[in-house]
Amino acid sequence: MLETRAMQLQDLPACVDIVNHIIAQGGSTAYETPFDLKTFEAEYLHRPPVVNVVLHNKRVVGFQAAFDYGDGLYSIGSFTDRVSPVRGAGKALFQKTLADCRARGGDAILARITSDNIGGLAFYSRIGFADWDIVRNDHQRPDGHWVDRVIKRYPL
Repeated sequence: MLETRAMQLQDLPACVDIVNHIIAQGGSTAYETPFDLKTFEAEYLHRPPVVNVVLHNKRVVGFQAAFDYGDGLYSIGSFTDRVSPVRGAGKALFQKTLADCRARGGDAILARITSDNIGGLAFYSRIGFADWDIVRNDHQRPDGHWVDRVIKRYPL
C-alpha cells in the first residue's frame, strides 16, 4: 500500500540515499554532486513550497518537490527508489503534489528534464505533461558533453 504525505525531518536520510543513488548512476538528473544531509535539508525540506514523500509499508520510496518558479509556475523534481522500485510510487507522488499546487494556486507545473533522461521524459508524458519548450545545451555532463533541457508543462 502506498501512502503520500509532506516530507518530514525523519525522511531525510532515506531521501538522500534515493537521490544519491540516482546521481551515482548518472544521466537521469541534472544533479552531479551527491547531497549530504545538511545540504539536502536546506534545498528540499525548507525551500520548496510543496515537498512530499511516498511510503510503501512505511518505508520512504520516493520524494517530489514543486519549487516556486515565479509567474504562477512551479518547477517539479521527482526521485524514486531505483534499488527496490515500487510500481506506482511516482504517480502517487504526483497526485499529492498536484493537489497541493492546486490548493496554493498558480497556472502550471513545469518539469525541466535533461534530454538524456529517457525515463523521466516518458514518466512526465505518461502522467499528462505536454512538451512546452527546449533549452539547447543547457547542462554539461561530467564527461564534457552538453545536453538539452526539455521543458514539459501541466496546467493547473
